Amino acid sequence: MTDDDNPSLLGQIRDKLIRSKEKWAEEGRLLTGMPDAEHRNRLPPGQREVKNWPVLDLGAQPDVKPENWRLQITGAVENPVALTLPQFLALPQTEIVSDIHCVTAWSRFANHWRGVSSRALLDLVKPKPEARHVQFLSYDGYTTNVRLEVFVDDGVLLAHSWDGARLTREHGGPVRVVIPKWYFWKSAKWVTRIAFSAEDRPGFWETRGYHNEGDPWKEERYS
Repeated sequence: MTDDDNPSLLGQIRDKLIRSKEKWAEEGRLLTGMPDAEHRNRLPPGQREVKNWPVLDLGAQPDVKPENWRLQITGAVENPVALTLPQFLALPQTEIVSDIHCVTAWSRFANHWRGVSSRALLDLVKPKPEARHVQFLSYDGYTTNVRLEVFVDDGVLLAHSWDGARLTREHGGPVRVVIPKWYFWKSAKWVTRIAFSAEDRPGFWETRGYHNEGDPWKEERYS
């Protein structure tokens, strides 16, 4: 691999932070025991609204230059691709407005996103019949997973812009995943690869005590 494939990390992975989040899972912190499966409220159980956008990561942020960014879509697909940023921006563009629900109990309403919808990507790569699961890999080594039916849901996209401006590095730029109906750890920042497979591949937090699905209204915070 070249240096372009491995951008520098600004900061250091914080083991203490990771351990504290694992402890949250062990203790079931923030669980109310009152799920809202019918979505009667805009705020899922245990959440509070914020007006700012908190920055959460593992302690290190990859410095991905736009000219070096690549998106590989691989695995159980008929047409694997490796897109540059200009190629990605040339795909059909979608704008959505959606809420953010973070597993650390904050929510931010009415975020304006622009990017490429998951359905446009599916049209491009054509998943094979056996594809049932999707895994995201980020430039900082982070991974997370969703079922294919979650990925194809309304409002899911790979975003390059937020509220009319390009995504900043701390919020996952150049491009991040946005899966608005799930807890936000499923919306991988700094995404560089999407892999389709027949088997599920639990990601970073899913193997550290967090739920494999992540529906906020069902309080699927932890496994």
